[in-house]
Amino acid sequence: MKDPTVPSAENRKKIMFYDSPERQNKLRIRCDFDGISQSQFFRMMLTGYIEKDPLIYEFLKQCKEKYQGQGIQKRKKMDQIKKAADRITKMFALNDEEKEDIFDIIETETGL
Repeated sequence: MKDPTVPSAENRKKIMFYDSPERQNKLRIRCDFDGISQSQFFRMMLTGYIEKDPLIYEFLKQCKEKYQGQGIQKRKKMDQIKKAADRITKMFALNDEEKEDIFDIIETETGL
């Protein structure tokens, strides 16, 4: 069965990074348990990140705090931006394209 999440050969890019053999083995085992390939897992996570899934946002926020991947002030600023965008979205019931435009404007204005 063809995986519907795989882009066509002429329309794809390879994404690669390094990790330890132990973590890769654990990933393989978890993916096998969940019935998905490693590629499917990464495409799902990438989709959630790009589409600003609130669960992934919260997970990343926790990781940034835990591993100090971003300064406190910058994390606070990002939270403020997200809350403002959520409030505007709720007030105006904006579609996804309009939401993207708002995030782009906020990013341009704040330099984040």
